[in-house]
Amino acid sequence: MSLFARIYRGAGRAFAPWKNGGGETAEILCVPQGAGFDAFHWRISTAKVAQSGPFSSFPGVQRNLTVIDGGPMRLSFPDGTVQELGAQAEPFAFSGEIGCGCDLLGPELLDLNVMVRAPYRAEVSRGAPRRASTGALTCLVFALSELPDIGLDRHDLAVLSEAEEVATLAPHAAQLITVEISAA
Repeated sequence: MSLFARIYRGAGRAFAPWKNGGGETAEILCVPQGAGFDAFHWRISTAKVAQSGPFSSFPGVQRNLTVIDGGPMRLSFPDGTVQELGAQAEPFAFSGEIGCGCDLLGPELLDLNVMVRAPYRAEVSRGAPRRASTGALTCLVFALSELPDIGLDRHDLAVLSEAEEVATLAPHAAQLITVEISAA
């Protein structure tokens, strides 16, 4: 059995400009496939943030953002919460209901975005999955660098095969981001 059920390759990913002109997004995976911003259950994408400015509001959506290259940036929320995110920072979850401002504090950055609507939930963490059976509907890994031993290139997103032994991924933990999608 293969380690991965499917690999979404990073090479050749197409980016589309944001409406506000402050960056670009490349959709990697959307469930259901082809659903628009108002109809997806969950969505994974990468985004290039090129300048400071507001983030779009996504009512009913829980967002999780991880800077993977460049930056850092500072997110500011209306309640006074401020979160700085850099290439080594842990993933940050926040409500898409609330608009937030983004101050780019360094060079252009690339981030990994995971967005879900209820009843779905996303757990995003740096590192390899810790156990084979997580109760998740889907477990995915995002490669931060070339990982030829497991067949992943930089910025590939891979869906783990069911009941696959995750110990194979442990030696590569520092170069992986794990995404677990589950239903509440």
